[in-house]
Amino acid sequence: MAKYPQVLPYLDIPLQHGHRETLKRMKRPANVEWVYETIGKLRATIPHLAIRTTFIVGYPGETEEEFDGLLKFVRDLEFDRVGAFKYSYEIGTPSATLPNQIDDDVKEERWNRLMELQQGISLAKNQKWIGKSLDILVEGYDIGVDDNDIPTGETVTVGRSFRDAPEIDGFVIVEGELPVGEIVPVRVTGATTYDLFATPPPSRADHDSARQGIWRRRSDRSQLTASRVTPYRANSARPRRWL
Repeated sequence: MAKYPQVLPYLDIPLQHGHRETLKRMKRPANVEWVYETIGKLRATIPHLAIRTTFIVGYPGETEEEFDGLLKFVRDLEFDRVGAFKYSYEIGTPSATLPNQIDDDVKEERWNRLMELQQGISLAKNQKWIGKSLDILVEGYDIGVDDNDIPTGETVTVGRSFRDAPEIDGFVIVEGELPVGEIVPVRVTGATTYDLFATPPPSRADHDSARQGIWRRRSDRSQLTASRVTPYRANSARPRRWL
């Protein structure tokens, strides 16, 4: 990945938990120290590497100490994106036979604590991009809204950077209209927990130079149409399990 610019620096690693004993009950690799070491090496080797992972809270037998270990794990490693799920009891599965099933209210409370922690991390990660340039793949258009979530009537461009997987990650929202299907450099001007806001390139020369970057323009444009994306709202509620 570090050697090939055609490969985007984005990894989705479903770690599931950050405490050794919980991972053992899940029958998953439980060498937490190895995860710390490996992620450190990856980040040292690949600049701006985006890492997404998923966790389960409330797995049978999860103690408060184990959950605190998960919070420390997330706090230490500062993942770019996190998907969090509450353990769901399913008859016929091995985990359904485990002792010390966790009450639903405890699962909910732990899930909220994890999500609150990750929200702060995600926002801080996004804010670090303010003032920097990113290449985005333009996907479509929407109507912008103001700080009170009231439509402004102005068209905005909706795109994704290398940090944004479809369906589960955020968008880069850009002033004006940029050509759908193009790779365009933009300058980040603002950030929320989920999304970035940006301004378009100041000149066509800057636009053309970006096409030689991490992405390549598709030669077959037959499927690239100016489609409208899901209506964007700066303060809208995304599926809360994803950050």
